[in-house]
Amino acid sequence: MSKKVVIIGAGPSGVLLAHYLLRRDNQYQVTIYERRSDPRLMSFSNARTFPISLNDRGTNALYQIPNVEAAVKKVSLEMYGTVFHQAGKTRVTTRERSLVTLDRTNLVILLLELLQAYDNNHLNLYFNHQCTQVNLEAKTATIQFLTTGERHTVPYDLLIGADGSHSTVRAAFLPHDLFEFEQKYVLNDYKSIFLAHPQSHPEIKLEAGKIHSWRTNDGTFIVLLHQYDGTMGGVILFPRQHNQVAQLASCEDVLQYLQQHFPEVGQMMTEAEAEAFLKRPIARVLTTSCSHYHYSNSVLLIGDAIHAVSPAIGQGCNAALEDVAILNSLLNETGDDLKIALEQFTLRRKKDAHALPSGQVPPQLPAANKTRMP
Repeated sequence: MSKKVVIIGAGPSGVLLAHYLLRRDNQYQVTIYERRSDPRLMSFSNARTFPISLNDRGTNALYQIPNVEAAVKKVSLEMYGTVFHQAGKTRVTTRERSLVTLDRTNLVILLLELLQAYDNNHLNLYFNHQCTQVNLEAKTATIQFLTTGERHTVPYDLLIGADGSHSTVRAAFLPHDLFEFEQKYVLNDYKSIFLAHPQSHPEIKLEAGKIHSWRTNDGTFIVLLHQYDGTMGGVILFPRQHNQVAQLASCEDVLQYLQQHFPEVGQMMTEAEAEAFLKRPIARVLTTSCSHYHYSNSVLLIGDAIHAVSPAIGQGCNAALEDVAILNSLLNETGDDLKIALEQFTLRRKKDAHALPSGQVPPQLPAANKTRMP
């Protein structure tokens, strides 16, 4: 009889895990609940969109699933270094091994679309559904349909908390002995930036195949990446205290600020894009550290629920995808013995997971090198 798996969160790691489980000879029946709307049905500007950079840790996890590599290559670009722009000068850092860059929303969409290849009898997917409570002893989760407010209780054999740094699943661990948990806000907040037609300014030379960044003296910086469709996407990160970005109140304010402090970005941004930027909420980042990631043989935390990091480190999505591949390997090793597999996940993952929130990049990560001044 198939085990009932409930995954809370339809981000990259939650959806990738569904792929892995559904390939295991019908041993698992998977249900995913996601509090946001289906990104396949939303306008791109309203989706939770920002670029991500995948190194070997992330791509190795993704490409074990059939057809994912080809799908990723259709919506991604390879980056071979970073260009730092400041005061009219540039400094270039190159990489021996390229990064695969794409938009987070595009990654989620392609993983969702590829789920259609599996037997619908073993997969259920619900958007606009939020997990509000977990009863670890009873093995039940309370789910609320956000459109109507209706709540229902769902049983599980295995519950996966892929629900981010504010994880409801993780909160259920808190009353239990020996669970230690720490979170800290990163000093920088951020907003996403989206530029639909950067090529309309050929006088601005932003080399393809490079990540582009700008920084001001007050610690505000912008990172922009070329996208496969000719657009550019990125984020502006800024100190929470005494920063002008949080005070921008109109489209004109946005354009004036960018043209003064980040002139290339300001020139490329249209009024409509400035208006969309203004409407996006300011995002805060929590780093997360936990003493363990499982409860008995029935609950596991992955991704930002256990190792949320600053976007400046660039390892959050890679680590989350790698969580999934490691869990799959443990299921192979243990013959799907959930008790042993979940215990081993905590033991094997703790060192790297604890290193990430502290800002220490695990030693196996490929590093950038070869700096040149053009």
